[in-house]
Amino acid sequence: MSTTPTPPPGPGHSWPPPSPRPGWGPPPGYGQHPPALNGFALAALLSGLLCFPPLGVAFGIAALVQIAKRGDRGKALAIVGLAVSVVMTGVLVLATGRILTAVDDRFESLSEYSDVEGELTDLDDLRPGECFNVPGGYLIDERPLTYRIDCAQVHHGEVTASKVLGTADVPGSGGADRASEDACWKAQDEYAMDTWALPEYAEMFYYAPSPESWAEGDRVLLCVIGTNEEERRGSLRRDEGMLKPEQSAFLRAANSVEFVMSRPPEHDVEDALPEYRAWARELYAVLGAEAKLLQGDMTRAGMEKAVPAQIKEIEAAREHWQRASQATTPQEFDRQWDRALAAMSLETEKALRGAYGLSTEVPQWLQDSQGDREDPDDGSGEGSSSASV
Repeated sequence: MSTTPTPPPGPGHSWPPPSPRPGWGPPPGYGQHPPALNGFALAALLSGLLCFPPLGVAFGIAALVQIAKRGDRGKALAIVGLAVSVVMTGVLVLATGRILTAVDDRFESLSEYSDVEGELTDLDDLRPGECFNVPGGYLIDERPLTYRIDCAQVHHGEVTASKVLGTADVPGSGGADRASEDACWKAQDEYAMDTWALPEYAEMFYYAPSPESWAEGDRVLLCVIGTNEEERRGSLRRDEGMLKPEQSAFLRAANSVEFVMSRPPEHDVEDALPEYRAWARELYAVLGAEAKLLQGDMTRAGMEKAVPAQIKEIEAAREHWQRASQATTPQEFDRQWDRALAAMSLETEKALRGAYGLSTEVPQWLQDSQGDREDPDDGSGEGSSSASV
């Protein structure tokens, strides 16, 4: 016969232990929280997009390290944030470099402005006879800042004319540009009539309205003699009021010939023979006007030899220009053109200018445009051209 063991002493114990109650228990893991979203992952994306991309790179790296150690959620978010931050950092570096370059250029420009002598004056407020400076001496800028200064001081440019353009001169086309050039060359010839007396470094510049400023009402064409290549003091003005009547009359006629000679049609003779024939007729006319003026001065003291010699050459040249105006082929026009140029010489014109009391130093631009021209008939190369470029 068996006996039941004595239960262990102490309250709350019984023997044998009670059986567990039947029923459904909670599933495994019930009551546990999912892994937390890593804060650095979200910060990496937000910093890359909205704040400071380099900081986003640091946050992305920190997020990946913590996720690997703790098992946090957000690995994909951290990778995207890191990639975005790297790309945006590159964009930021590029943009910063450009901004710094622009700022540096701006400061250089401002330093140039601070070194310009004269009083800041609007370009359209400059008048003929006034001189001015521009920052850096860059006269080729479309609308440079201009500083009016006394012509006795070193300056970059001198105004020869300020013209109001008509409605037919709307800018933006080749025809309008050529019209502006023509107007300013003529203005310079009236302002500094003795073209041989101009220094070699003097150049013609003009400032015409742009299509944009034209639409806003700008109509001013400013013509300038630029001398920025060398330090220039004093005015280059030598107009009709500063010359003797016979000097200004001769120079006006001679400058008309130089102007027409320097403006042939833009296309080749083969492509524009009618235009070249019209140009030859124009040369025939202006040379005739010069010859007529010279005939009136033939009896002046000191003109007895120089004037007849020039008239003789002019008439010979006119004969060839007349034939050129009637040429039926480009080849015939070229032959007559060469003969017309060869009919006149620089030495004859030099003697004539000396007789008028004008400059006798042949300018370099005119020398460069000259060269022996062979006569198509005998190849003698007799004479040289006196036409300007």
